[in-house]
Amino acid sequence: MILAAIDLGTVTCRLFVAEVASGIERELVRECTITNLGIGVSQTGVLRQDAIDRVVQCIAGYRAQCDAIAHEYGLDALPLVAVATSAARDAKNSDELVAALAQVGVELNIIPGQREAQLSFLGASSEFPGEAIAVVDVGGGSTEVIFGNALAGVEFAYSFDIGCRRITEMFLPSDPPTANELAQARAYLLESFAAVLEPQLAQRELQRMVAVAGTATSVVSVSEEMAVYDSALVHKTVVSADLLDSVLQRLAALTEEERKQVVGLEPKRAPVIVAGMLILQCVLEVLGQTSFTVSESDILQGIVMASSQEL
Repeated sequence: MILAAIDLGTVTCRLFVAEVASGIERELVRECTITNLGIGVSQTGVLRQDAIDRVVQCIAGYRAQCDAIAHEYGLDALPLVAVATSAARDAKNSDELVAALAQVGVELNIIPGQREAQLSFLGASSEFPGEAIAVVDVGGGSTEVIFGNALAGVEFAYSFDIGCRRITEMFLPSDPPTANELAQARAYLLESFAAVLEPQLAQRELQRMVAVAGTATSVVSVSEEMAVYDSALVHKTVVSADLLDSVLQRLAALTEEERKQVVGLEPKRAPVIVAGMLILQCVLEVLGQTSFTVSESDILQGIVMASSQEL
């Protein structure tokens, strides 16, 4: 089978197409576009019309790519599952987004945080069979933390209403953020994560923290000064707490315009990357880990794997 998945988050919109048999056999397409669907949602509770328009234009393009692949393989159409997460969950007018995407032939499923966590874990855990892991997915509007292993599945999952866009809008108004703003954000994050995660940590021993999505991959691409992003080099890189802190401190000292010039950082991530790395750092600290492993397998692979089991 050839299956396609779209992940519509608060900051990014992504497409993944793969050949699937017993598992994902071959990746055909991987696309990522920063659409900033969730800009302002934490303050207004409403999706902006310009954000909806950007997403519709992006996903219409993704739909066209899927149709072209179907034609190439002699298929009528590719099975396509499109999910939306935090920003669409929180917005009062998400039905407008759903209706707009239906007009370009895409049915959007707005999934709850628990389902988002399960799909992220399904995608990431397959790379670390037999290990007791925590998968951490830092998004624009939410952060998922999931404990378990690939064989037994999810043991505990929690979706925090904490994301890089949300924390930026709540705590980091200055450019660059002040030391006091960063300290207030850090205190809020540590308290929020510890309240939920520390009781769980008392019941288990973790062998590895696996971090997925753009914040985690950006730590590697910035530290390695990747002028051209190389997912093969990023995947399964082990990042120490010291390296994460070094990259975070460097970016936090720059203005947004200066961050846009940093080699290895996608310019459109510049407004929210400091908050994203601060979230990642605080989860790492609460989990008592000295490093994390970056995975390029995440919710997109999870969607495809779940879809293949249902078909």
